[in-house]
Amino acid sequence: MPRRLISFDWALKRLLRSKAHFGILEGFLSELLQDDIQILEILDSESGRDTPLEKLNRVDLRARNQHGEIILIEVQYERQFDYLQRILHSSARTVVDNLPKGAPYEDIVKVISVSILYFDFGQGEDYVYHGATRFIGLHRQDELQLSDKQRELYQCDQAHQLFPEYYLIKVNQFDDIARDPLDQWIYFLKNEEIQSDFTARGLQQAKDELDVLKLPEPERRAYERYQDDLHQQASMVQSSYGVGRMQGLKEGRRMERERIARSLLDVITDDVILAEKTGLSLDDIQRLRGAG
Repeated sequence: MPRRLISFDWALKRLLRSKAHFGILEGFLSELLQDDIQILEILDSESGRDTPLEKLNRVDLRARNQHGEIILIEVQYERQFDYLQRILHSSARTVVDNLPKGAPYEDIVKVISVSILYFDFGQGEDYVYHGATRFIGLHRQDELQLSDKQRELYQCDQAHQLFPEYYLIKVNQFDDIARDPLDQWIYFLKNEEIQSDFTARGLQQAKDELDVLKLPEPERRAYERYQDDLHQQASMVQSSYGVGRMQGLKEGRRMERERIARSLLDVITDDVILAEKTGLSLDDIQRLRGAG
């Protein structure tokens, strides 16, 4: 039976910022980005949060890899409909903050944003999405390419490599079937377990070092409280969403009834009969008639 492991978000909070554990993070990013990622340093994260709820639901880690690129890793539990704008803001601010005053634009740093999402986000059947900036011709549908001099200047082959890239991992959408090394990582992200036959880079180190039973007792109690808080918050969000959805349905039905009633105001002159036909109250019908 697989051992119970520390969740990845807790590891980001407490463990993976230490150089001794860089191998775990490097393994995950190497499988995701299909590159040999080596972490040079962990940068100051945007740890300031306005509310305890934000601190609970959002985890940030910022790293710089061997290519000088900055990788933003974020774990998000709370449903947020403007999430895409938020990661756009984070990547744009990182670009600006890392361009020294007076430096040429060629020194702009490459930013890679990785979001691990534990809530239903957007519509789509996949569980890993990648976004990049590409310039496509309106008439010939060809992709704009860099010139030889630009390739030499920027040290890259494609124009989209100059711009921020985004990876969205919809953890709950994963079907628990590990088809490749990245899936093995996503299985761990979802289930906090690593199967004995998993071979993805970094997972063996994660299996050895993220064992809950190896935590000191105070740290283990803190971890248990954190997990309980997440479960409670998930229940509160689900309940609020359910109540809001029911209220929305009721409001929608009411608006439809009022629309029908307005169309019948000149046909049915008896307010009592019109109220019975539409399911509205007599006061509602009189209000509609007075507004008409």
